[in-house]
Amino acid sequence: MAQHWKILVWLIAGVFVGLALQQLTDAPGSIGAKLGVESDGVVVVRSISKELTPKGRASAERLRVGDQIRSIVLNAGMEDEASLESVSSPEEVTGFLSAAGAGGVASITLTDGTVRSCQVVLDPGSDRSRWLYPFVFLADIFMRLLKMLIMPLVFTSIVTGVAGLGGGEDFGRLGRRTFGYYITTSFLAVGLGLILVNLIRPGDGAQLGLSTQAQIGQESENWLDILRRMVPENVFDAFTGNGNMLQVIFFALLFGFFITRAPEKPRKILSDLLDSAFQVVMLMASWVMKLVPYGVFCLLVKVVGETGFDVFIPLSTYMLTVFLALVIHAGVVLPLLLSIVGRVSPLKWFRAMSPVLMTAFSTSSSSLTLPTTLNTLKSRGKVSNKTSSFVAPLGATVNMDGTALYECIGVVFLAQYYASTGDYALTFGSQLTVVMAAFLASIGAAGIPSAGLIMMLTILSALNLPLEGAALLLAVDRPLDMCRTMVNVWSDTVGSAIVATREGETGLGDFETPQQAAES
Repeated sequence: MAQHWKILVWLIAGVFVGLALQQLTDAPGSIGAKLGVESDGVVVVRSISKELTPKGRASAERLRVGDQIRSIVLNAGMEDEASLESVSSPEEVTGFLSAAGAGGVASITLTDGTVRSCQVVLDPGSDRSRWLYPFVFLADIFMRLLKMLIMPLVFTSIVTGVAGLGGGEDFGRLGRRTFGYYITTSFLAVGLGLILVNLIRPGDGAQLGLSTQAQIGQESENWLDILRRMVPENVFDAFTGNGNMLQVIFFALLFGFFITRAPEKPRKILSDLLDSAFQVVMLMASWVMKLVPYGVFCLLVKVVGETGFDVFIPLSTYMLTVFLALVIHAGVVLPLLLSIVGRVSPLKWFRAMSPVLMTAFSTSSSSLTLPTTLNTLKSRGKVSNKTSSFVAPLGATVNMDGTALYECIGVVFLAQYYASTGDYALTFGSQLTVVMAAFLASIGAAGIPSAGLIMMLTILSALNLPLEGAALLLAVDRPLDMCRTMVNVWSDTVGSAIVATREGETGLGDFETPQQAAES
């Protein structure tokens, strides 16, 4: 069976197994904290087993050890709102969350009036957690294998790609075409999101239960900080974490460029060494690709099994707006560019890239999909190593069409809500700020799950909006993250095809399955 069909079959199987576990087992909720009682009878947070709010949120909004809990409200302002007005014991909190189930957002009011927000997750001691454990364990092994390849693959592919370009003229030409494509599609995505969110207006009159007097978050990254962060103070430190991809790419571009300027002997030694390393890493990626169908199965069982669908209903209009924008961008805008500019059949290219898209959907990470992307561009897309090793790794970090689109819709959705319930004015200038901020934030976003949600906090701060709305969107972020990552990666592969055709490459997407090769 062809790889892409095998992935699709296991993907569907994972959804059905996850749904079966939902029906056959209970899903008590948890806020991931161990609670105790003070001498005066107040319930207090003793320890936190899992960080439930995204990194980068204002510290005042995180649930912390020592917090004294007064009351809890689940899905505030929504149809399925539930509240525990007065917390008197840890057992009362456990029973309340267990009855409500996993999914949704808890607004926790402390005795001093401060409000914390966190996502409600599956209780680790539940029957469903025990049934899910083998799938979660195998999915984690699969994700670790992909993460293992990211850093060596990005570094060796970019260095060999840049070094293989030879002179500065080729490097400049390929760079201009690559970044020209990335900038164009990112702005098209943001513009499309802005048009749809203003036509549908999902935030007007929405029942979200968010306070218009919430604390404004200021812990955001300045746009110049993104540029400064690209330059590593210590390149070896940059290689210690997959969140430092911008720094690794910056160093790899410089290193590859100056290899072409080195004397003949060191240039040949370094080029041969890094090219050999790249070939070995690609062999490892080919091996990991054989495990993709089974990794996809375990990931989908985990995702579907952990959270029910009830939490998506109150935010359905917002979700549909994002889905519609993603479908139009991926199914209309990018295919038109591929057909008109790249002279490549969109259907043929989609068929060739199908393993990449399904891997992106299941992993929710452009970076984790990169090994599959490079392997598929070479074996099924017939894109040269010179082009793919330069365009694809850059795209996995700086080309985030789906993320930029999602950030635009999410921020305007919250702004529409605040404008319809308070004194906030959503002006044309504010929306232009969203466009530029979403574009820049998508460049700075890491290619990891939910990175777009983290960068949304920066845009909310730029508009002087409360950050607590991001916690609400976190409840429905996983399915949106899977879809927007697929669009991100689809845009990367389309960009690789367009740049390859402009570089004079032909026969893109012309591949044979093993069965076709045997028949011929």
